[in-house]
Amino acid sequence: MTQYVIIGDGISGSSAAETLREEDPDAKITVITDEGEPLYNRILIKEHAKGKLPEAPISIHEEEWYEERDIELSLNTHVTSVDTDENIVHTHDSGDIPYDKLLVATGGTPTQLPVDNSDADGIHHFWTFQDARGIRESAEAADEAVVVGAGLLGIDFAAVCGAQGVDGKYLMRGDRWWRYALSGEGAEIMHEGMRDVGVEPVFDSGVDHFETDDDGAVTAAVDPNGERYDCDFAGVAIGLTFNTEFLRGAGLEQDNGILVDEYMQTNVDDIYAAGDITRFYDVLLGEQAQNGSWGSAKEQGRVAAVNMAADAEEEEFQWVSSYSITHFDFPFLSFGHPTLGDEHAERKYSDTEWRRVAFKDGKIVGGVLIGDLSPQSKFKQLMREQRVVSDQAEVLLEKQVDLDNLAPEQEQ
Repeated sequence: MTQYVIIGDGISGSSAAETLREEDPDAKITVITDEGEPLYNRILIKEHAKGKLPEAPISIHEEEWYEERDIELSLNTHVTSVDTDENIVHTHDSGDIPYDKLLVATGGTPTQLPVDNSDADGIHHFWTFQDARGIRESAEAADEAVVVGAGLLGIDFAAVCGAQGVDGKYLMRGDRWWRYALSGEGAEIMHEGMRDVGVEPVFDSGVDHFETDDDGAVTAAVDPNGERYDCDFAGVAIGLTFNTEFLRGAGLEQDNGILVDEYMQTNVDDIYAAGDITRFYDVLLGEQAQNGSWGSAKEQGRVAAVNMAADAEEEEFQWVSSYSITHFDFPFLSFGHPTLGDEHAERKYSDTEWRRVAFKDGKIVGGVLIGDLSPQSKFKQLMREQRVVSDQAEVLLEKQVDLDNLAPEQEQ
């Protein structure tokens, strides 16, 4: 009987457990997580923090789900190390757990700002369900807030401020939000969306230090320019620190994440990895890449499990991810790898409609759609087809994209 061990019960770990049970009905499957509750919807926790959703719809799996599938779930369990010679996972309080195949799906922990008082009461990070509960509680009692981190997670804090009626200041280091993927024209649509909900973007700013009261609660953020912003709570979203401390000495190759091939296999026999924590070989890009979207993590878990259960790797991970934001009066969606590329084409259609497509070696590698998301399926199709289209950007920027208007591939 094969013994599978999965470290992490996010969507990638849970997806892997479900797939393994389908692929290997007689196997022993153990899922280890340091959280105190089973899988929940990490996308919906922001709606809970905004005060829009109660807790119930956010949970995906109850403990019975694991019992029904004969999957052993170990909550509140901290892994201390992995012995790759003996194939054993050591835990702090649950003993040693042997494995034949191991999946690492531990994700990351929000990075703390390296400034004074960054651990003060009232300074929140947004990652777990428990985080969302604390943010909701703080926001409901707050009048003023500060948001730090000009990316896809930081904007969730801005939306919480808007939904909870909190006057927010969004401190950004550069001259625009998500400056690696948006030009000024596209970013300004997002800035207006923030202003409309009562959050003011502050550019060329950031945090030099936080101020606190006598009880250790945050009262203000001071930026590197000396500007002071009063706040009853602060939201910090400056990236993830990957949870790999327990892998020290295990020999897994890492480069800002665990390196895996297109089969989700690490460089160590019988060890796979999936989810945020991976730098995977992207067969569409032809190079290592990273992606933290829910759909990507779920598919990575499934593909890893198929290959763990097979006698030989048999399925490649091939996925075009997308990440959407629905906080404002207009939708926003990024797909693929919009921050990569050696060429870009973009167009503004209205005050709330904008499109940008990124190309590498003539092929679409990603993009951003604001206002009108309808072209996404066509752009994803072109990505999967690996079709050279950068010389026909005008067709891709038409309001209604018609792929029939592209020149046939052999004529290019």
